[in-house]
Amino acid sequence: MHEKANGDGPHVAGGVAPSGADQEFLDLERELTVLLRRARASQGEMAREVHPDLEPAAYGLLVRLDEHGSQRATELACYIGVGKATMSRQLRALEELGLVAREPDPADGRAWLVTLTDEGRGRVGSVRDARRARYVRKLAHWDRHEVAELARLLHRLNAGAGE
Repeated sequence: MHEKANGDGPHVAGGVAPSGADQEFLDLERELTVLLRRARASQGEMAREVHPDLEPAAYGLLVRLDEHGSQRATELACYIGVGKATMSRQLRALEELGLVAREPDPADGRAWLVTLTDEGRGRVGSVRDARRARYVRKLAHWDRHEVAELARLLHRLNAGAGE
C-alpha cells in the first residue's frame, strides 16, 4: 500500500486505510520521514554555510552553544545523544575550524567548558538569521498561533524522544 499527501491531507493510494488510531500513526510516520529527510539535507547546507569543512551533525552543537552558552562536553553529548568519543571528535574538529574553544570550568577545575568563539558566534548567527527568514517566508500564510502550536508540539515530541 502506497500513501501520499496531495496538500488536502493524507490519502492511501490503491487500498483501504487502516482503521482507528493506526492511520494517524501511519500518517505521522510518513510526514516525519519526509520532514527528517528534508531536515538532513537542510542541515548539511547550513553546516556548509557556517564553514565549508563543517560536518552536518556538528551544526546542532553550535546552535546549542549559541542558545545556552558554555557547556561541558558531557552535557552536549547527552543532549545530542552521542557517546563521549564521538563528541570529543566533533569538538576537536570544531576547535580546529576556530568555531569553539575549551576553557576551564570555574565550578570544577578538573572539567572544561565548551564555548563558541566570536567567529563561531558570528557565523552561526548569520546562518540562523537566514534560516529564520526562510521559515518566515515559507510559513507566511500560516497564522502565528499555528506556528507557535507546531513549535510546542515539536518540543513535546523532542522532549519525549530521549525516553
